[in-house]
Amino acid sequence: MIQRQQYTPNSERNKGYASDCVSAFTQFLLDRGYKTTSLYTDLSNPTSNKIYIQIGYEPIMDSIGIVFK
Repeated sequence: MIQRQQYTPNSERNKGYASDCVSAFTQFLLDRGYKTTSLYTDLSNPTSNKIYIQIGYEPIMDSIGIVFK
């Protein structure tokens, strides 16, 4: 079982910090001449995916990682 890392303390969740950070950093890159930005997200985390869509990101493709042993 994969354990998901949680980076925002429970007491600080749902205050918009993640949305603000991702949005501000995206704007920072665009203001410096980047034409596009992209994110890799965890499809099993609907909260983060909803945030990214709300700030203007659009899903364009899914990917998988394959490890050969």
